[in-house]
Amino acid sequence: MNISILAAGAAGMYCGSCMRDNALAATLIRMGHAVTLVPLYTPLRTEDPAGSSSAHDEVFFGGVNVYLQHASGVFRKTPRAFDWLLDRNWLLKLAGRYGADTPPEQLAGLTLTILQGEEGPAVKELRRLLAFLKESARPQIVSLPNLMFIGVAPTIRRELGVPVVCELTGEDIFLDAMPEADKPRIREIIRQRVPAVSRFVATCSFYADRMSEYLGVAREEIDVVYPGIPADYLREGQAAAGAGGDSGGRPPTVGYVARICPEKGLHHFLDAAVLLQKMPGMSELRVKVAGYLGKQHQKWYAQQQERIQQSGLAGRVDFRGEVDRDEKLRVIDACDVFSVPTVYKETKGVPVIEAMARGVPVVQPAHGSFPELLQLTSGGTLVRPEDPAALAKGMHDLLTDPHQRRRLGEAGRQAVRQGFTEEHMARNMLKVYESVLA
Repeated sequence: MNISILAAGAAGMYCGSCMRDNALAATLIRMGHAVTLVPLYTPLRTEDPAGSSSAHDEVFFGGVNVYLQHASGVFRKTPRAFDWLLDRNWLLKLAGRYGADTPPEQLAGLTLTILQGEEGPAVKELRRLLAFLKESARPQIVSLPNLMFIGVAPTIRRELGVPVVCELTGEDIFLDAMPEADKPRIREIIRQRVPAVSRFVATCSFYADRMSEYLGVAREEIDVVYPGIPADYLREGQAAAGAGGDSGGRPPTVGYVARICPEKGLHHFLDAAVLLQKMPGMSELRVKVAGYLGKQHQKWYAQQQERIQQSGLAGRVDFRGEVDRDEKLRVIDACDVFSVPTVYKETKGVPVIEAMARGVPVVQPAHGSFPELLQLTSGGTLVRPEDPAALAKGMHDLLTDPHQRRRLGEAGRQAVRQGFTEEHMARNMLKVYESVLA
């Protein structure tokens, strides 16, 4: 099968969605398929650079060009030689970091530009993408990275004559942040382009249900393909069983590894840790925090760190910042219990899957994809959302029960092995591709 997967870069940030698309492309190639990974907006950043060999060298819909074409008609007529200069990787990364710091509510106009496709200001970028797909990639099927790119679907479907699949990976957070005055128009344009999509693919059943209503499509038209992580994330043998059960004499340790921002719930995690260290047997509690920190959240993060310094946890919280793959696994392995208590309703839960792969049980809020993931894996427990006291109690229950920690840790590890690796994800996506081609 010849597949073109469009993947939206995240301005040099580790991004769950673009890492998922990269992993999907690399795994399908290993399985013998022809796959072209087409970067959009900015270059892709993944944990395994070697896995990006399927990515095309050029970035399409480069963030700088798209913005300028949105802002002024002059840039909609510039020659490709000029546009090429604005598509240099270093410039796209720099501009992307600025864009990542821009609140979503200020991006409504740019969002409409992309959604309008050939009817919008960025039609020149769409034509370049179309030419590449026609002349070089020649796919049998095209996969869109998210709903924000559905504007290109009608043109691709008409000009290439191939099915278009659209992933649904958590766009509602961005859409909900749009100004109220723009929401109806954005939804209208999206729904107008829905018929050009052969199949939608959500990352969990919860999100498929939610987007069925938003898109106005039957729930049966949305497949579910859960995220998959590298098989070598799985921790083997006694080490895995010991991760959640026997701490090897170290103090009880809880961990958070995810993007550093309010929506991921780091403040709730720290609040819970402060309460936890006051509970029986937790006087020596240790806390580990790691993850990407964007410029817009640096002040907020400093406030969280200062708050900890004024608490009973002073000196016992290890703030690591951004970590690479190996360091991330070392942080998880040093934990007895793991939690990313998101404020929003998470749709992928990749950090949770990674922790379970290492045999570490999780304590998660009972919303979004988490109830579904834990029902499928039995790798942790659920607590009331946005309730640090409930989170502290959930972590305390596991920290004081080594047998339960070991049982949940091993159940989660086995569940990841049997259904949440990159190969499982790729095989399930292949079923979707085959169904639309048939």
